[in-house]
Amino acid sequence: MEDYIINVGKIEELQMINDIDGLDSIFQRAKRILVGGGIVALVRQQRSGQVDRFDEFSNLEDFEAYKKNVYKYLNQ
Repeated sequence: MEDYIINVGKIEELQMINDIDGLDSIFQRAKRILVGGGIVALVRQQRSGQVDRFDEFSNLEDFEAYKKNVYKYLNQ
């Protein structure tokens, strides 16, 4: 199974505009990958176009902690 890549720049953008539906969509897909035995990777794209992979999740517990942190300051 291929890794699911989450661009944290996109996550930050969705946080800024309080797009909870957009975040939910990304996190639901990521959770399906984890349940299926895959890995969810966090990447940040630089202005040069270079993509840096800096973290990954292979279990739901760690992923849910990350998700909770993303939603922490949103108006829900």
